[in-house]
Amino acid sequence: MDRSSAPLPPFGSQNLAFAEELYAAYLADPDSVEPAWREYFAGLRVDDPFAAHPQLGPNGSSGGLFTRMAAPDTSGHGAAATNGDPRGSTDLGPTHLASDVAVLQDRVDQIIRAFRVRGHLLADLDPLGLPRAPQPELETSYYGLTDADLERTFSSDTIQGTGSMQLGAMLERLRNTYCRSIGVQFMHIDDLNVKNWLTQRMETTENRIQLSRDEQMRILTCLTDAVIFEDFLQKKFLGAKRFSLEGGESLIPLLDMAIEESAARGVREVVLGMAHRGRINVLANVMGKPAADIFAEFEDKHAEDMRGRGDVKYHLGFSSDRTTRSGHDVHMTLCFNPSHLEFVNPVALGRQRAKQDRYGDGSRKGGMCILIHGDAAFAGQGVIQESLNLSQLPGYTTGGTIHVVVNNQVGFTTSPEEGRSCTYPTDIAKFLQIPIFHVNGEDPEAVMQVVKLATEFRETWQRDVVIDMWCYRRYGHNEGDEPSFTQPLMYKAVRARKSVREGYLDRLLGMSEITREEADEIAEHRRTVLENQLATARAEEPTNPSDELRGVWQGYTGGFDVDTDRIVETATHEELREVIEAAATLPEGFVPHKKIERLLEQRREMARGERGLDWATAEVAAFGRLLRRGHPVRLSGQDSGRGTFSQRHVQLHDQESGDRIVPVATLAQGNGRFDVYNSPLSEIAVLGFEYGYSMDTPDGLVLWEAQFGDFVNVAQVIIDQFIVSAEAKWNRLSGLVLLLPHGFEGQGPEHSSARLERFLMLAAEDNIQVCNPTTPAQYHNLLMRQVVRPWRKPLVVMTPKSLLRLPAATSTLDELGSGVFQRIIPDTNVSDEPDSNPNAVRRVLMCSGKIYYDLVARREEMGANDVAILRLEQIYPLDPTDLTEALAPYAPNTPVWWVQEEPENMGAWPFLLTRHERLGRALGNRPIHCIARKRAAVPATGSHAAHALEQAELLERAFATS
Repeated sequence: MDRSSAPLPPFGSQNLAFAEELYAAYLADPDSVEPAWREYFAGLRVDDPFAAHPQLGPNGSSGGLFTRMAAPDTSGHGAAATNGDPRGSTDLGPTHLASDVAVLQDRVDQIIRAFRVRGHLLADLDPLGLPRAPQPELETSYYGLTDADLERTFSSDTIQGTGSMQLGAMLERLRNTYCRSIGVQFMHIDDLNVKNWLTQRMETTENRIQLSRDEQMRILTCLTDAVIFEDFLQKKFLGAKRFSLEGGESLIPLLDMAIEESAARGVREVVLGMAHRGRINVLANVMGKPAADIFAEFEDKHAEDMRGRGDVKYHLGFSSDRTTRSGHDVHMTLCFNPSHLEFVNPVALGRQRAKQDRYGDGSRKGGMCILIHGDAAFAGQGVIQESLNLSQLPGYTTGGTIHVVVNNQVGFTTSPEEGRSCTYPTDIAKFLQIPIFHVNGEDPEAVMQVVKLATEFRETWQRDVVIDMWCYRRYGHNEGDEPSFTQPLMYKAVRARKSVREGYLDRLLGMSEITREEADEIAEHRRTVLENQLATARAEEPTNPSDELRGVWQGYTGGFDVDTDRIVETATHEELREVIEAAATLPEGFVPHKKIERLLEQRREMARGERGLDWATAEVAAFGRLLRRGHPVRLSGQDSGRGTFSQRHVQLHDQESGDRIVPVATLAQGNGRFDVYNSPLSEIAVLGFEYGYSMDTPDGLVLWEAQFGDFVNVAQVIIDQFIVSAEAKWNRLSGLVLLLPHGFEGQGPEHSSARLERFLMLAAEDNIQVCNPTTPAQYHNLLMRQVVRPWRKPLVVMTPKSLLRLPAATSTLDELGSGVFQRIIPDTNVSDEPDSNPNAVRRVLMCSGKIYYDLVARREEMGANDVAILRLEQIYPLDPTDLTEALAPYAPNTPVWWVQEEPENMGAWPFLLTRHERLGRALGNRPIHCIARKRAAVPATGSHAAHALEQAELLERAFATS
């Protein structure tokens, strides 16, 4: 059998047959086996059967499994009996000798496995050369193997190649594969096919790529570009922060090859996310951002135009098109990123998923994410785990992400011993079934091997892959920092290092692959280009950054609210009936839950106008109408398919087969598609993902729903640094909708408030919309407005809980079809009373949300028709004209009371106070007061009885006569 062509067998000892074959060959013809084995077999004596390998004896490491080894019988009469001495027994025969050879083979197999499992712990990864702890499991003595065994041939079936190898040759191959400049963690992967795939590709090449001279020159050029660029910035903009890449310059050829290799494998869209270290270098040397533009940002000549907007240059993003060496076109996007390091990761993933969905890339092969991390952040920030967990989930997968950890071996000033409880910063990634490659960043060709293997792995298995590139920071956290305050030994070693470029150049010169003159020419050319770009930046008049929206965003607007929502999109009864009935129709043979049968029948009754429309039906009507118009709709969140409060049920389960269907999705036409996903128990990563998705889906309705609105506080970074500020910082728009269940029903501090006050505190320059609709029709028209009008802003919706089934909180088909979202709903009940005169109203109550229905019920109970109740449905942007019109029917001296369920220091009241001057003019200088729970440190009481008392006090105060 030709073992070299045989498929790789499973890991473990499969070698008894090999041992028996080897020993049988020796018995038939001693010269047919190699000298080392011939000497071994010949040296086994009857009177001392364990002499050649004492560890195989009863007290040896084999545990005494074999009590006898027979020497070969060359006389033809068998070995002599020994008068009952068991050591002299000759009946065991050659099979037992073969078994003990199998024990040796098993130990060889153990050390082979040990190199695969532990080899990375001996790999030469650290450019600073700090020693690594010895690994006894990688020593032959640990397994009782001797120097003589190194010359013996063993089965190599578990190593791709020939059927047998000398042990010394095996170990050399394993050390080359796993203990040079590349260390690999992959044996935690459960899938045997994946492990075997990796083993074959690594061990047959000994983890070393064979590069042509052109490829070596490209690496040198990339390194030269990186080094010269940093040196140029250091000299021309002395003292300016840039968070340089010096010490980690191999990132540039790494990204270059990752893009080239992926493009050759069919990738046409690459989305990158990274923090600030090395970002400017990546912008210039990977993304192709003109150096003149970068230098202009360093010059910072737009002070007057940048008041209250913009961002630092090492947070900016960029998009470009690239034609690779193989002739493929790739669109590259580097996402804008705040200082919160890793929080861009889910945003980048969401953008890539949106691009794939837009282009119908269901195979997830046409687009790829590359995420660049820092070592301290990868180990320390929870968003990493949340983002990694999305990688294989149906609603969030992008077909595999390439993660690159730029391993500085230090945080700001924090050493690894202080910053993590694991060996590597990447150990968190081991919970995925993916390989983790550790590579010495000062060995660019090893980096290239890892990149090539990583891109091939991603394409083949559609999974993430991690590259942990060990390097260092030439400077401290930034160029003005003094790192030796806290890392004196590390930075003593750093100061002694030449650049990666010089180290690689020395290697090429030593191999006669390049001349010093060629290398100098590359460097001089780069310096000349940068000088010319700097001259351009300084000579030209400063221009304002372009606010023009391009690509899929052409035709949409941001800026201030232009009040285009008076009538957005009307609908006839017939259209609404068709949409709702389609969303309530099941395919033949589908077996729903009995309660679902009743719910669907109620929706059909609503469609016929026989029952008031509830919140969930109004919502599904908006989804269906948008789908029929060709708009995509995506909804995700914890339990969103059913709805936290068992109200939505857009995703139904067959009670016999378990199959799932989404009836409303059948309405999709054109580019319309409906996706609903139950998300993992995550707020940070999922909200970031949906925000990223919305950035590439301007024509769609993208919704994220919190299980309870209170949980949104877990994702505050995504809100603060992306959602509410992206337009002001980066001129990037989003129409993302946040659905946050809100309302005080006595469910405790963490199930009452969606923290309305926090969104209002962040509201300025019409950056977001904050609404608290009180009817299904208002909610329906709000969702329609969000997509149909071209003004794109994030929308925060305080959605109800108890109102989902409150009979008073229903709407008619006419109200849904009106196309009107009322920012303020006037009190038509008081105005329409035959014996009521609006001028006789003694007080006006203004409120928002659920409290309205409690106020109306108390007014009816008291017969207090002299109290008007206005509903503020859109709290921000707040147009004073709307208030003026709503209050016009009432006497100028009528007092106005703001009523809210939240404590006085929460809810909308603090926001209204900050707008007091504008609000006062809108109120016609009427006095305004607040009725709320007393100021508190928590949103709500944990006692239901106390909640009821507080609620009763609110209502009593609202209708007090004084």
